[in-house]
Amino acid sequence: MATQEVIALVNSRVLGEHGSREGQIVLLQGERILAVTGRDDPRIAQARQHDLQGHLLLPGFIDVQVNGGGGVLFNETPTVDALRAIAAAHRKFGTTGMLPTLITDTPEVMHAALKAVNEAIEQGVPGILGIHVEGPFLAAARKGIHNADLFRLPDADDLRALTHGNRGVVMLTLAPEQVSHDVIRQLSEAGVVVVAGHTAADYATTRAALDAGISGFTHLYNAMTPLGSRDPGVVGAALDDPHSWCGLIVDLHHVHPASLRIAIAAKARGKSVLVTDAMPPVGSANASYVLNGQTITARDGICQSDDGVLAGSALDMATGVRNLVQVVGLPLAEASRMASAYPAAWIGCERQQGQLVAGQRADFVVMDDALMVKETWIGGVSDIADR
Repeated sequence: MATQEVIALVNSRVLGEHGSREGQIVLLQGERILAVTGRDDPRIAQARQHDLQGHLLLPGFIDVQVNGGGGVLFNETPTVDALRAIAAAHRKFGTTGMLPTLITDTPEVMHAALKAVNEAIEQGVPGILGIHVEGPFLAAARKGIHNADLFRLPDADDLRALTHGNRGVVMLTLAPEQVSHDVIRQLSEAGVVVVAGHTAADYATTRAALDAGISGFTHLYNAMTPLGSRDPGVVGAALDDPHSWCGLIVDLHHVHPASLRIAIAAKARGKSVLVTDAMPPVGSANASYVLNGQTITARDGICQSDDGVLAGSALDMATGVRNLVQVVGLPLAEASRMASAYPAAWIGCERQQGQLVAGQRADFVVMDDALMVKETWIGGVSDIADR
């Protein structure tokens, strides 16, 4: 078997723990990072060099909540071709790994979505890491844009589908007051990443669900009971718990910047995760799409139904990182970790993805000083030829 070519990424500023550093060279071989090394490494002269023109080199972004992109909604088209189109649309914005997200639908559509994700992973569709099933085990009182007529309790077929035969990560959003602790525990012990969302639970119920296996919270603040002085609610339980992760939609519409700063400050380092909750307008010229029979339109970056209900977002990960730096006020290194290392840890793939270190997958995003994406690499392959 022939030895795989070594590629040297040169002339970049590699983003590390405390900021960007010049003079470092990233060596790739196949799908993996061979080394992050200095200019005097003799392997560089033997490698094919790829000039990054002085740009920033960051770990690729990992988005655990992606409903659609490129004009495609996963619920409407739960197929491998749809997943390929969605992943390609988000790749332009630095996303190298994602959990395509199916919101509340029929059992038939849920099973079709699980099957499509398994097939996409088997076929090696770039960027597909698994699936996020958001519903239908949710609370009508906090339904958001979900179709409450399809809400139900999990049955044996659901548990079997969610816990057996899946090739990638399975994340499941449920309302902890709707699902028993035994079922939460069973799902968690089977490897499902169980998270709370679209829930009207109180603090005590949420705390008990965390003890049963809830690992985090879907789009913190949105579609859940708020923090109050005498009733901490779901938000209070999320901010009080040191071990759970919190997804944050940083489009500056779902959550006020001050509320974002409060949540990030309250959570332990590594537990705040950037998500997009992206819908079909991301990477598409078409601002409208149909969800649950309703026409949703993205205006000024806000996806809303005709009656003003938020329906996902038009956010991409690169814009989320810019918002974290330019509006929320985070250092770029921490914003980058919220988009890469922290989501990787949440879904259990931190040994494979999320950092620029030897042995990890060669998934990168190249950005200029304005934090605009110039290239995206997945598994050692750049998309620059497609631009």
